[in-house]
Amino acid sequence: MPRPHIEPYVELNDPWKKQTLPGFPKGMRYKVLSLDNETGACSLKVLYEPGYRQPPGMSYTEFELFVLTGSIQVGDQVHGPGSYFCVPAGVHLAELSSPRGAQALLYFNYSEPSFVESDTDHPQAERQRLVSVNAYEGMQWSSTHFFPATAPGCLVKVLRFDPRTHGFTFLYCMTPNFWQDNISYHDCCEESYHIWGSSWMMQFGDLPTGGYFWRPPYINHGAFACKLGTLALGRTDSQLYNHFHFNPWTTPDENRERAAARMQNWKPELYTWVATGEHNHPVDFEFPGEHGHAHGDTPHHHGDGKVKHSHGRRPWRKRR
Repeated sequence: MPRPHIEPYVELNDPWKKQTLPGFPKGMRYKVLSLDNETGACSLKVLYEPGYRQPPGMSYTEFELFVLTGSIQVGDQVHGPGSYFCVPAGVHLAELSSPRGAQALLYFNYSEPSFVESDTDHPQAERQRLVSVNAYEGMQWSSTHFFPATAPGCLVKVLRFDPRTHGFTFLYCMTPNFWQDNISYHDCCEESYHIWGSSWMMQFGDLPTGGYFWRPPYINHGAFACKLGTLALGRTDSQLYNHFHFNPWTTPDENRERAAARMQNWKPELYTWVATGEHNHPVDFEFPGEHGHAHGDTPHHHGDGKVKHSHGRRPWRKRR
């Protein structure tokens, strides 16, 4: 089944497990934050033991890495806390090592974790989409780009934006005494990990340092509060739109119908496209003809008023 609603979950007291998947070197431990049992896509917290070494290689799925503590070295570059990577499927990285150890968040976005030794990219890999930044240094905080806007006191740094899905990864902070008194839901899935600090939400209570949630679309959440400030890493799988209201008792199905009616009125062409399904798949470079986005295809309008696409039926994943 797809990832269930997980909120709140605090991983700090749970034990580490040894990473034993084929291809990965010894010396990595992990905790599962959330898992899609159908595709194998997952969000992990990982521990690189001192002396960990991973040879040059690539993954069969896009992955993201955010360093929490310690440092890792990729090639001859050392990356400390706040370092963030988004590595598209098939893009190889130089040797990754951690001489003194590190802890990080590691996300495999479209299929199960994989690693294959390689000194080169896959022929269809999109290296131009590789992201490597330090979220703590050299990036300025800005007001949220969400619409409608959140209350004052929530600031963001956008680390990655996917032009295909409009999903994005962002560092965010809530300043001391942040408060927002309405209820919201979104059309996208969203997840968050509290790097530092605690926040409170009416439905789910306190989320402290080490707290995590995976929230499917159309789940009511709010009101919100943060007394002493919070620093967190957030992600969405598509565009984040804030549907605000003041009724905490509406169901996800009711919220979905209300969101669909709003989209149909405001963006009828986008509504028609979304209603067809089979969109926003990642690139499948093993089967490049299956997914139109890989070649810049656009929806084709037919005389019956329906929008049809050249997308395949299966999300990208490693074929065995």
